[in-house]
Amino acid sequence: MTPIHAYIAGTGAYVPPRIVTNQDLIDAGIDTTDAWIRSRTGIEARRFAADGEGPSDMAVPAVRDAVESAGLQIEDIDFIIFATLSPEHAFPGSGCYLQAKLGLPGIPALDVRNQCSGFLYALGCARGLVSSGMARNVVVVGAEKHSAAMDFSTEGRAISCLFGDGAGAVVVRGSEDPRRGIRSLRLGADGRFADALAQKVWDTRNSPFIPTDADGRGIVEKDMLWARMDGKRVFRSAVETMIGSVVSTCRENEIEVAELDLLVCHQANLRINEYVRDQLGMPPEKVPSNIEKYANTTAATIPILLAELERDGRLKPGMNVALVAFGSGFTWGCAFAVW
Repeated sequence: MTPIHAYIAGTGAYVPPRIVTNQDLIDAGIDTTDAWIRSRTGIEARRFAADGEGPSDMAVPAVRDAVESAGLQIEDIDFIIFATLSPEHAFPGSGCYLQAKLGLPGIPALDVRNQCSGFLYALGCARGLVSSGMARNVVVVGAEKHSAAMDFSTEGRAISCLFGDGAGAVVVRGSEDPRRGIRSLRLGADGRFADALAQKVWDTRNSPFIPTDADGRGIVEKDMLWARMDGKRVFRSAVETMIGSVVSTCRENEIEVAELDLLVCHQANLRINEYVRDQLGMPPEKVPSNIEKYANTTAATIPILLAELERDGRLKPGMNVALVAFGSGFTWGCAFAVW
């Protein structure tokens, strides 16, 4: 039996039309400056979704874009994997809502909750499904609506300046051609640092899982309501882990880092990615970014950037491409593909 090689057949993206600049955040009452945000993060603006628009809504146009790019019809999709840290509800998952909106009743829908590395974890699942023959055409989505769950006060500026809304998607298919495809995918986690970047809106170790007042209304304290981050710890761990992951992935595939045509990094902080780039000795044109326009869209950053690169002609068939991400958990991943 000829082995099936999973490959990314199509890419798609969607970002909401509303542009929110750094100055817009300042005008809303956050005590910061445009220069401060740019110098520390590289972010100039981000997109915010409209009220009533959720991650599965943003995923629909991204998926349709990816399916068209793959030369398929929506009806050809037989599995959905949805990576997000901002689902519409605690349950059910956003994948089921997306399935209904795409008009695909009956096909499996799986949610992946690995935050900034969620897209790569989901891509690993899709690779396994296709390579094993369990699925033929898998949609992998990363979609986030951060704007609904951030503290837009000066106290919350360390988080609220960093994130935006958006969705990206790819279609993973199988091929008998060994010259292309996702050659390797390395994943990892270190739960010792899980609290370094977390949002603990509820705690099911306690009963009730959200404290209530005398009338039964939920009361969420600020420390639980908003995300918290140990920025120095995250920065240090991110650069060390991403560099190590790329080097290990190249070694596994018997290529030099210099032989990579593109390194597509999770767009969390431009300074992190510049440090990774410089330590790996890669030129800027091989490590593209779009964080300046969209900020950190968590699980959506890599597929949004892939879609832009493909549309711009910077991502071409036959290229050696590495995808790398690091995020809350701590979790991380690195994939190598021949496009």
